Amino acid sequence: MIHKFKDIVLIEEDEIYKENVLDHYKNPRNFGSLKDYTFKSKEFNSSCGDEIEIFIKFKHSKIIESKFIGRGCAISQASASMLTDILRGKTLDQVKSIHKKDILELLGIQVGIVRMNCALLPLKSLHNGVNRYEK
Repeated sequence: MIHKFKDIVLIEEDEIYKENVLDHYKNPRNFGSLKDYTFKSKEFNSSCGDEIEIFIKFKHSKIIESKFIGRGCAISQASASMLTDILRGKTLDQVKSIHKKDILELLGIQVGIVRMNCALLPLKSLHNGVNRYEK
């Protein structure tokens, strides 16, 4: 009986995470561009057509604003929304330490091989922007 209860809880948690992804897709946080940005970076996923452009503004070595524009599947857009949500107050070193596992934890759902590039597209855009900015 306890095992079945645990299965039900896991199913309910999965549904909550799916709902969270859909909410970020339908009501993205930080959607839009910045006119006054420190750097911006755009990436395109050629396998599915998703695209993300991230805008970052620093002040005193910390991110004070992050926004994104783009189009694509629910996974890429929700990932961008969630990623830009956690960036405020972070330094460049902290941004560089955000990895695949962090994005997958934010999403909270199983991401298959086919959708992995979609989920990681915003992070790729962010990291490539940081690399160009530092050069």
